[in-house]
Amino acid sequence: MEVHFTPEQEALLSQIANHAGTDIEQLVKDATLRMVSEDARFLAAVDRGIAAADRGEFVEEEEMDARVERMLLS
Repeated sequence: MEVHFTPEQEALLSQIANHAGTDIEQLVKDATLRMVSEDARFLAAVDRGIAAADRGEFVEEEEMDARVERMLLS
């Protein structure tokens, strides 16, 4: 597989890789795998949420507002 970047993008990737103590190829591989993993986790959470909603498991708006407020205050 090949991925092509503009010279400016390559320069930025090189700078980031140097700072991280790795090479560009490894940096891109690691970043791509993290992104794919996070996407998979997000989609699984969405599926769980949809399944819960299909079962009628909801949190009322007022309760959600209270939860968010408590989270922001802590």
